[in-house]
Amino acid sequence: VQLQASGGGLVQAGGSLRLSCAASGRTLSSYAMSWFRQGPGKERDFVAAIDWSGSNIVYQHSVKGRFTISRDIAKDTTYLQMNSLKPEDTAVYYCAAGRYYGVGTSHYDYWGQGTQVTVSS
Repeated sequence: VQLQASGGGLVQAGGSLRLSCAASGRTLSSYAMSWFRQGPGKERDFVAAIDWSGSNIVYQHSVKGRFTISRDIAKDTTYLQMNSLKPEDTAVYYCAAGRYYGVGTSHYDYWGQGTQVTVSS
């Protein structure tokens, strides 16, 4: 399984970006999908997760109301719409897939390579 994250870039505070995570190698329709991020010198932190059905979604408190996770099963692609971006959102964003829905890195078996998001003030 390969996960390809894309959509990162440089944006001003208050702007928006949409990240995509495309799966290849096998279908991940029965897997939970998530986004994590890692800022400079920081640990990898949970951002958002969606279960296999799309019925259960959870967000990190600091992004709730600004970020939206979604998935297109037919395209085997997961998205993270990020609005009202802040400088503290600057990080490398990673998508991940796992059998079990959760907020910890240990729930996820497959990881993408990461995409850089930089928010300028």
